[in-house]
Amino acid sequence: MKQLNGQVALVTGAGTGIGRASAIALAGEGAAVTLVGRRQGLLDETATAIRGAGGTALALSADLTDHDAARGVVARTESEFGRLDVLVNNAGGPSRSRSVRTIGAEDFAAVHRLNVTAPLILTQAALPAMLARGTGTVITISSYAAVNCTPMSGVAYGAAKAAVASVMQSLNNELRDQGLRACTIYPGEADTPILESRALVPDAEARATMMQPEDVAAIVRLCACLPGRTLVEEVYVRPTRLRDISADITAATQT
Repeated sequence: MKQLNGQVALVTGAGTGIGRASAIALAGEGAAVTLVGRRQGLLDETATAIRGAGGTALALSADLTDHDAARGVVARTESEFGRLDVLVNNAGGPSRSRSVRTIGAEDFAAVHRLNVTAPLILTQAALPAMLARGTGTVITISSYAAVNCTPMSGVAYGAAKAAVASVMQSLNNELRDQGLRACTIYPGEADTPILESRALVPDAEARATMMQPEDVAAIVRLCACLPGRTLVEEVYVRPTRLRDISADITAATQT
């Protein structure tokens, strides 16, 4: 029996990488899934994959740094499917400048708008209906950079991923007794499109040592599928083999 039959999930950044893999994994457990991202074409590809496997998907293009747009995708999900049980805050990204010496204030703020404020707005929009039912799961993809930030990930990205994890701690500490649970996942290097924004783009040999999106998606599935009485607060996951990133760090300090 599928563990999420009758439930509804919303996944951000669902066109590629961890978001796409997570949406497919949740749909595979029986959830109807709203797919959110900026590029409609990629969302449609994910939706086609889900529907081809017998699942249900709604693809919505939105800029989540627009607060009204963020609230709108939650409202559309609840209107279309009647509820929202699982919110996966996955969309995020770094700044072009990675160094603490050169990052500008606006670049720093822009990274926080995407990685911290947008998940907060989405979560706030989802809370009223979840609290009314006395159940709901918010899963947020942070990063290992939140606890060990290097120039490769960038000062703004590391700070933002630590901040959004703190937001999830606040949700648990304030609302867990009302049936809400927040799960934060801290992935290390994974072979996703975000790698293309690095100063030194990893080659095929480097990517072969990394985690794959479906590896992180398996943890998203676990957090969503455990009984409501059980909360996975935090999961730290890294590649088994850690590669030499000294050249990556050197390249990043030049940006």
